[in-house]
Amino acid sequence: MRKLAALLLRLFGWKVEISIPDIPKLLVCVAPHTSNWDFVLGKLAYATTGRKAGFLMKDTWFFWPLGSIFRAMGGIAVPRKRKSNESLTDIIVRKFKDSKRLTLAITPEGTRSRTTQWHTGFLHIARMAEIPIALGVIDFGTKKIMIKELFTPTGDTEADLRAIKQFYKPFKGKYPHKFSAE
Repeated sequence: MRKLAALLLRLFGWKVEISIPDIPKLLVCVAPHTSNWDFVLGKLAYATTGRKAGFLMKDTWFFWPLGSIFRAMGGIAVPRKRKSNESLTDIIVRKFKDSKRLTLAITPEGTRSRTTQWHTGFLHIARMAEIPIALGVIDFGTKKIMIKELFTPTGDTEADLRAIKQFYKPFKGKYPHKFSAE
């Protein structure tokens, strides 16, 4: 799969730069997120390392037969309406604590539409599970997919989010008008 993923990305002109170590428990923050192509490109890029990453996705995508495929690829369905009082953050933290090895990719924007209100759950998950965040970029401006920076949350959610948004400012999504790091 590594070679096929690398070949496909090369054929379409993409370069992959993933230099972070293989950490057993890791949350990958991925931005900009403006297109469904981000999912395909991200999965292919991470596959070039021989590593696997799960992902969160709206539960409405988990219908037959896609649901079975997404779960096999590491997908976790995010219900729009919770049936329990437990938060999604708590559920994911527990998954990390119960796992010997888990990498999960999260798009902090939570949508492919333009938003300045990024979700902060990924920061809480990383802090509570005591794991680092890798800053993953899918830059359509340069056709590069990169994961080269690690970020450790300080506990100051507002300051951490500002720093992460500042990191992502130079990058372009497939639809640049849909991305905001403000």
